[in-house]
Amino acid sequence: MRFTKYAHACVALEKDGTRLVIDPGTFTPEAAEAVSGAHAVLITHEHFDHFDEEVVSSALQAQPDLHVYAPTPVVATLGSHDGRVRAVAAGDTFPFGPFTITVHGHRHALIHEDIPCPDNVGYLVDGGVLYHPGDAYFVPDASVHTLLLPTSGPWTKLGEAADYVRAVKPEQIIQIHELMLSDLGQQSTATLLGENGLTGTPITRLTPGTTIQL
Repeated sequence: MRFTKYAHACVALEKDGTRLVIDPGTFTPEAAEAVSGAHAVLITHEHFDHFDEEVVSSALQAQPDLHVYAPTPVVATLGSHDGRVRAVAAGDTFPFGPFTITVHGHRHALIHEDIPCPDNVGYLVDGGVLYHPGDAYFVPDASVHTLLLPTSGPWTKLGEAADYVRAVKPEQIIQIHELMLSDLGQQSTATLLGENGLTGTPITRLTPGTTIQL
C-alpha cells in the first residue's frame, strides 16, 4: 500500500490501481489535486479542516465514478448523488476495490462544554494496516500497524495523546493534524511522544507530498 501525506489531516492510500483519499479539508492546499485522482473519499467528520465541501462537491460532479463515505451530517450536506455518497457509522465494514474498511468511534473529542461535539468516525484500513481516527482518541478493537496521530488543535493534549498511543499499541506512528504547530513544536512533540519518549513507539514526520510504502 502506497501512503501519501498531504497537509494537515489529509492522506491518500493507493493499492492495485485504486486510490482512497481521507479528509481533504480547507487546511489542505492540495485537496482538489488529491481528490481529482481518487476513486473514493472518506470523511471522518464535518469540520472544515477535514471536509472541504466545495472540493468534494466539484469532484462528485466532475468524476462520475467517485464515491464518498462519511457520517450522516456530511451526507446531508452533499446529497446522495445517485447513491455514490453513503453514510457510515461505527460497526460498519465495507470493501472498496482491493481495500477493506471498518468504521470506529462515534464522537469528536471534547473541545469545551460550550462547543457541540459532532459525529466523528475513524477508518481502519485492511484489518489494521492503517488507522485514521479523525478528531478523536478512540481506541479501535483491533491491532494497528500504523496509527495516524493528531498532534495539534483545540482539542488535543500531549498527555492524552501519549495515553492513546499506549492504548492502541501501534507498531509505528505518523504525525497528522499538525498544521497548528510550528516546526519546533512538531519536533518537540515527536520527541515527547516517540520512541525515546512517553510511548516507546517510532514516530514519523512527513513533509506534505511525501509518499511511503506501508
